[in-house]
Formats: sequence, structure tokens, C-alpha cells
Amino acid sequence: MHSFQPVDFDQMECNPFKMIGKDWMLVTAGNEEKANTMTASWGGVGVMWGKNVAFVFIRDSRYTKEFIDREGRFSLSFPSEKYRKEMKFLGAVSGRDEDKISEAKLNVGYHNGVPYIDEANMVLICRVMSQTPVKKEEFLDEAIDSQWYSSKDYHKMYIAEITDVLAR
Repeated sequence: MHSFQPVDFDQMECNPFKMIGKDWMLVTAGNEEKANTMTASWGGVGVMWGKNVAFVFIRDSRYTKEFIDREGRFSLSFPSEKYRKEMKFLGAVSGRDEDKISEAKLNVGYHNGVPYIDEANMVLICRVMSQTPVKKEEFLDEAIDSQWYSSKDYHKMYIAEITDVLAR
């Protein structure tokens, strides 16, 4: 595998609807002693508060959330379709119970201490700027709560500055 190279934001050419919603991403957080990852298909990229940002939605019950809250940084890794089976596994199994990254036969790399999944084609390194609870009373479309939150396990929305973009 070729090593990652830093990429300037202006050089990025990607479709976030496909990359996030259809191809999925791995949200990885932790440190060099312990990291965890989860599969996500909700989120986006854009500009907020004068910075290039990513926003992701993570349920309070997710183990990866504990790492993000403790470290204040995370990565978004975008593997190719060839890793679909591993991504399904990483989205279905909790890292609380097992070392699911090793079990999926994936590798963790680090950029300035932030873990990422080394099998990715592109990685966004992120620094949390805000977190906002998603609340039922804020839904203007009442179907959202019954369709997505029947167990009342609401998300937190994280808005994070993208500090580095790495690509192969």
C-alpha cells in the first residue's frame, strides 16, 4: 500500500453524498494505547465558523463516543468498496466486548496522535469544536422520532474542524 500524503483542501474532489451515505466511513478515535472505530453513514462536510468542518452524528450508546469525548479528536476514514464486509462488521459489533479492528483484520495508523484506519483511501483528521444533543422536541418532522429513535437512543451532533486531509 502506498503511504498517505497530505492534500490541500482545494485539491479535494469528492462527492460527500456518495462517500458518506452510500460508501460509508469509519469514525475512529482514541490514542496510541487504545482506539476504537465505528461505521457511519450520517454526516457531512462544509464550512462553519470560518473553518472547513465535518459533522457526524453519534449515539450516546456508542463506545467510540467515549473516545471522542475524552480525546477531542477523531478521524474519518474512507475505505474502498472492497472493505464493505469489514465495515458491516465494524458497525454491528461493539469494541467494548472485543478488539473489533484486529478481528476485522484492519490496521490503525496515527497522524499527530489521531488514529485512523490504514486501509482507507482518504482520511480526514478532525478536532471537535462543538457537540449538540439531538432532541425529540426539536424535530419539525414528527416521523423522524418514530422512524429513527424508537429506542430513544438519540445522537449527538459533533462539528469538528478538519485539520488535515490525507490521501493515497
